[in-house]
Order: sequence, then structure tokens, then C-alpha cells
Amino acid sequence: MNKQLLLIGFAFLLCAFQTECQTAREVVQKADEKRRGETATAELTITVVRPTWSREMAVKTWSYGTDFSLILITNPARDKGNAFLKRDKEIWNWIPSIERTIKVPPSMMMQSWMGSDFTNDDLIKESSIIEDYFHEFVGDTIIGERPCYKIKLIPKPEAPVVWGKIYSWIDKTDFMELRAEMYDEEDFLVNTVLFSDIKLLDGRLLPAKMEYIPAEEEGHKTMIQYHNVKYDVGLKKSFFSIQNMKRVR
Repeated sequence: MNKQLLLIGFAFLLCAFQTECQTAREVVQKADEKRRGETATAELTITVVRPTWSREMAVKTWSYGTDFSLILITNPARDKGNAFLKRDKEIWNWIPSIERTIKVPPSMMMQSWMGSDFTNDDLIKESSIIEDYFHEFVGDTIIGERPCYKIKLIPKPEAPVVWGKIYSWIDKTDFMELRAEMYDEEDFLVNTVLFSDIKLLDGRLLPAKMEYIPAEEEGHKTMIQYHNVKYDVGLKKSFFSIQNMKRVR
């Protein structure tokens, strides 16, 4: 009995010694909420790299929680004005060159976004990293001298997700995701995502650079570099309309 009490006491002290006792789901949620914020705007550069060429796109984004987001391409000239709108489960694309608004069907979620290594699902995030997956601690590691949790995410039955499994490495102190690996339903690695260039973005310590690397495409990758991020900017849901998608600048 005394031994059991000692073990219970040790477990309690160990838990108290940490910042808090957390589930894997809570760690993933903290990292997701820190990066996303309740509302946010951002200016960024997306660079598509191929073995013999590369190209850049300048992009602006606006978001409201996980259900509303708007992406606008501002450069190069041939793509300028293209916009992508997400409202709950609906995704729309405004193409100014032909003055058409297209609703993106679920069957197109795995198609390439603007010729990059991202898919429509990656950029628009139809699935929820919190609600659509089970989360489990599977180890610890060090990334860039930062102790990290390694967490496995398995999709829930009937969840609208495209991955069979995800591994996420999240910094234990500042709750930043520093690496992710996406696997298909047959357990083959499809993509690796690396996060770096850690800096303060509107007062939040976060990676400002993201590299998305497909496993079976040698010399291919897509990079995102954040230049300006603002959180809690007072956006309203009414901002995310098809009409505003056509005129936002």
C-alpha cells in the first residue's frame, strides 16, 4: 500500500513539475490555435521549386477561426487577383481573367493548388486537425535544440480527411509545430513539412518559414515565407463573401 502511495505521489509531483499535464489533443490544439488565432491577416511569399526552375507568388490571406478564410494572389501579374474563399464546407475560386466564380468540389481537394506541391485541402484546410483525428503521444525528440513531443494523428471513422496518418513534432515549451509527416492509407510517406526561421510574428513566437517536400518527387518542394502577420484584427464573418472575394485587394 505504501509503495502504491509513493508511486501515486511521484506521478503527481512529475505532473506538477511540468508546465501542466496535457493530452496529445491539447498539445496539438494549442499549437494550432497559436498559429491560426481567432482572426488573422498575413502577407507571404510562396515559392515553387522544381529541378530546373522556380517561381514565386505574393499572397495575402485573411482568416476567421477554422471555418472562414480568403486567399488572394497579388503577384505575378498573370495570376494577380485570383482568390480562394472558404465558408464552412464550401470552397470557391474567383478567376478574374475569365470573370468566373467556380465552386471547388470535394473531388478536387487533392489537386495541386496553383501548380505547387500543396493541394486545395492543404491550403484551404477543409478537414480539422483537432476534430477529425485521434491524437497520441508516441515519443520525444530534439529539433534545433528544442525538446519536442512526437504525436501521431489517426483519422476518425468517416472523417473528411485525405491522410491515413500524420506525425507531428511540437515544441514542448512554446507549442510550435516544427515538423510534420503525412502518410497515405497504405502507410507510405507522401509529404514532409519542415518549419524554421523562428521569430516573433505580431508578438507570437512562431516559425516564419515552411517547406513542403513531396516524398517521391526529387528536387520538388514548395516554400512559404511569412513577412507580416496580424492577429485579432476584428474581421467579421460578413467579410468572407463571394462578392468581397472579387473586390478585395
